[in-house]
Parts: sequence; C-alpha cells; structure tokens
Amino acid sequence: MQALVPRATSTTASASTVNTELSGFVQALQAKALELGFCAFGIAPAGQDETHGDRLSAWLAQGMHGTMEWMAERAHQRCAPQALWPEARSVIALGMSYAPANDPLRLADHSDLARISAYAQGADYHDALKKALKALARWLIEAAPRHGIPAPEVKVFTDTAPVMEKPLAQAAGLGWQGKHTNLVSREHGSWLFLGEIYTTLELPVGSQLRDHCGSCSACQDACPTNAFPEPYRLDARRCISYLTIEHKGPIPADLRPTLGNRIYGCDDCLAVCPWNKFAETAHAHRAYLPRGELTAPELRDLLTLDDAAFRKLFSGSPIKRIGRDRFVRNCLYAAGNSGRPELLEQVAPLRGDPNPVVAEAADWAASRLVATEVTAAP
Repeated sequence: MQALVPRATSTTASASTVNTELSGFVQALQAKALELGFCAFGIAPAGQDETHGDRLSAWLAQGMHGTMEWMAERAHQRCAPQALWPEARSVIALGMSYAPANDPLRLADHSDLARISAYAQGADYHDALKKALKALARWLIEAAPRHGIPAPEVKVFTDTAPVMEKPLAQAAGLGWQGKHTNLVSREHGSWLFLGEIYTTLELPVGSQLRDHCGSCSACQDACPTNAFPEPYRLDARRCISYLTIEHKGPIPADLRPTLGNRIYGCDDCLAVCPWNKFAETAHAHRAYLPRGELTAPELRDLLTLDDAAFRKLFSGSPIKRIGRDRFVRNCLYAAGNSGRPELLEQVAPLRGDPNPVVAEAADWAASRLVATEVTAAP
C-alpha cells in the first residue's frame, strides 16, 4: 500500500492536506482507544529492530527460556513485525491497566494463605484485551475513509502471538523496559497489559522514552530466586512466574523453598518498583477487578481440589489454563513451606495421586511438615 505520509510530494499543499488528515485520524483513534478502556497509546514502526532481535537470539542461545520451546520455534517471526506480516507498516501499541488496589506483597508472612499474582485474580486478560483490540481495529477500518484515508488491512495480537510486545511498546513511547525486563510507565507503573494492532497504514510514530531506572536496583534485590543474572536480563528458569505457570514437571528441589506461599506467578519485582507510586487504581480496567475468593485463598481448601472443582473455581480465569495437576503441585510446595503441620491432613491423601508430579510434590511437602512437627514437639 502506498505510504500515507509521502516521502516526496508535488506540492506543499498536498503534503499538508495528507498530514492534517492523518494527524486528525490518529487523534480520533487515540480517543477511541481510551473510550474502549485502554489507558496507554502509541505508534511504533513495523521494521526490523536489530538490537532487540540480537538480544532475543542471544537469550535463546543461552537456554534462558527454559522449556518454553514456542519462543524458539517462531523466533524468526518474533524479531520484527514485518517478519510476521510483511505488509505491516505501523504498529499501534496499547496498554490496559490492572493496577492492584492492595499491596501484592501483603500475604508474604501469612503461610496459611496462598499468593496469586495480581493479574490473575480477576478475569482472563486475554478475553477483555482481545475484545477491545478487535473493537478498535473495526473502528479503524470504518473510520479511515471518513478522514480521507483508504481503509487499511489490520491484524490484532496479544501475547499469544510471536510478538515482542515490550520493545514495541517502548518504541511507541508507552514506557521503557525496566531492569526487571517488564515495561515501566511513568503514569501506570509496572501494571500494564499490552496489545498490538498491526496495520498497512504508515502512521506517524511516537517518541521513544529514555530509561528512567537510573541506579535503582529494587526489582533485582527483591527477586526471591536471583533470577536476574544482570540488570535487564531474566533467566526464566529461575523465575517463579515461569516455574509455577509454564514449567510442567517437578520444580527443582533447591528452588522450592524460595517459592514461599506463591502458587501462581510472582509480583515481587513489579511490586517494589518506585514508579508504581504514580499508578492510579482508578485507571484499572473493571474486567481485572479481583475476585474475592482469589485475593487470599486458604491453602487447605485449594489442596482438596479435584479436576471438576478446579475448573469450576477458575472458570474465566487465566489460572485455568495450567490445569488442576500443575496448580495442586504448586499448592503442595506452598504447604511444604508453610511450617504448618495441620496441613498434613490435606497433603497426605495426595501422596497417592495418579499424577506422579503431584504425588512427588506431596511426598516432599509431607516430609517437611513432619519435620516441622517433630521439631515443634516438646
């Protein structure tokens, strides 16, 4: 498709007309995005980003993606928007806030309760985000002709596609990738879900923000498993979010005690970021409001879930995708870390679980709880 911002024009008047139409269209597009629940908006180029592509290749070569083979399998498409869709000319980068009203670290000392990452306490973000992205994409196609712009082609993506969302969001001016490798926004802290609309329109790109992390090392210092070999570099194999969500087998024995009572994800590196003080919960999308039963669930109740009860409890939740076995495995590690022998009542039956990973986790938890009981005996 011919570029809408011409590189050379026959008259100054024609260039001015095109630019005025395009500027008005982008402003209307941003207003519609805000109306649909997005709080962050920007535009990035769709061309090759050599720096981030090289970093991805080096990261994969070192095996830091763990068992996430899907990252390596489509790395060639992930390195640039045009590698995934050659017709793309611009990327509309968008963010939705899920800023939590409560301190994500408040349950750290309550070993009888389970800690679930703030993003997973409400509805599955994929559903709400994809719905809003599709609505904005439809509006874009319908509204472009009204601004004197030919209707474009578009493709909508969330993190289920081979898209480097955080570098694109940074290039669009939404924020910068912090030392914890997640996006940091001056207005929304570390609490943004990201989505993209690839389009054949050549739109004016945003100004990339400079890094504002400075000498701060709060996120690095807060990591329970030392998953950051250096700033801006994450070894997923040691990350609690990876271990409790993506990793399917037994979690390495030396890392199990560091999980504490975290059973799905980890917010520690995000929660301590000083930029969060500017994040307003008023900007949080209603779809991500936490469900009461997931804000501070009791471990003893979660340990008794069979497959049917698990599916019922987590219907419409992102937690559902890991399945009952992986979830109960995580709960057993938390039980083993709890120092509460009374949980043996729920742990013991799971030693005979048909899933060998669950059964092994139950053996581990039981041995630790028995040792705690013996130590505490007069």
